[in-house]
Amino acid sequence: MKFTSAEEAVGVIRSGQRVFIQSAAAAPQVLIGALTDRHQELHGVEITHMHTEGGAPYARPELAEAFRVNVFFVAGNVRPYIDHDNVQYIPMFLSEIPLYFRSGSFPLDVALIQVSPPDIHGFCSLGISVDITRAACDVARTIIAQVNPNMPRTLGDGLIHESRISAAVWTDEPVITVDEPPLSDRELAIGRYISELVQDGATLQMGIGGIPNAALKFLDGHKDLGIHTEMFSDGILPLIDKGVINGRLKRYNTGKIVSSFAMGSRKLYDFIHDNPEVAMMDVAYVNDTTVIRGHDKMTAINTAVEIDITGQVCADSIGPRIYSGVGGQMDFMRGAALSQGGCPIIAMPATTAKGVSKIAPTLKPGAGVVTTRAHMHYVVTEYGVADLYGRNIAQRARALIAISHPDHREELERASYDLYGKCW
Repeated sequence: MKFTSAEEAVGVIRSGQRVFIQSAAAAPQVLIGALTDRHQELHGVEITHMHTEGGAPYARPELAEAFRVNVFFVAGNVRPYIDHDNVQYIPMFLSEIPLYFRSGSFPLDVALIQVSPPDIHGFCSLGISVDITRAACDVARTIIAQVNPNMPRTLGDGLIHESRISAAVWTDEPVITVDEPPLSDRELAIGRYISELVQDGATLQMGIGGIPNAALKFLDGHKDLGIHTEMFSDGILPLIDKGVINGRLKRYNTGKIVSSFAMGSRKLYDFIHDNPEVAMMDVAYVNDTTVIRGHDKMTAINTAVEIDITGQVCADSIGPRIYSGVGGQMDFMRGAALSQGGCPIIAMPATTAKGVSKIAPTLKPGAGVVTTRAHMHYVVTEYGVADLYGRNIAQRARALIAISHPDHREELERASYDLYGKCW
């Protein structure tokens, strides 16, 4: 493999082209910086990606002439700019993005990726981010790679031969890590309730953050759990060490931890490195509802910005303002619901940090419904569990009010009566 400078590598990018950036903690920061430095000579370059960690300097409004940004998920690095014309959000189920790329409907001129060094056969690894990046690499006309010996070599769908890489830039810098803050009392209470819904032999999907980690903390007395999830973090490691997570009963990929991307500590990345227990797969497979439902007792743990008293879940916006994205929530909520003994869960604190109830009579004007009321089963807050499946509107309202913050229950009851009258 022949190496060049980042400046020379991104020099092939032309005005008007569409550039894909690898996801999550694998976002190639050196290449991103070199491309952004060319803003004075470029015009109308479209940048696309899902969630990325690290900087997103190309999204700054003052660079709008050079770069237009179309994202499939709004992370913290582009969130401040989402109200500007140059940063837009594409709502799409995570499972469908690879199909969208491969269909030719959204051609990619260039893919900027970060990979492990080639092995003796010339294969690099996409490491901790296979997700939609696998599909992007399959269709991009030009691939520019930041080759980093600190990127874990992962097994599964993420191998790419060096002959497919048009330009390679050697870097030796730490891969982005994501620290986990201490768990709050609210998160621990929610985690305990979730753990009571998890059955022995279940296969788990969970995201990053306090609530999934709190749930994992209370699962050390369980047996034969498996992992099939779009992403994972450090929270699973203690359960693997104890043998609680072993994948022994999984219908698909028995004995393996299946995911499409990972974010966490260096310890997590070292665990993933060259580990045959871990399969990092194309998200079109990981989030395929048919595959998800094929796991008995599939348990999906997701969260929400807001939920109304009929069970409609907003997870991607605060009112009309896009905050995150659709992601894989519906892929897993539906797959878990169709699984034999499955358990789809929405878990969230009862109030925001400012004390506003996250259970509301109606969603905020302009809020998007990510998970419909018809898809809902369990809602968990620090005050308990509401089972909405098969319940009518009045029963749902009562169940959700019972797990809302006590300070808001009277107000929610009055609103429910005003909305539904005798039904309430």
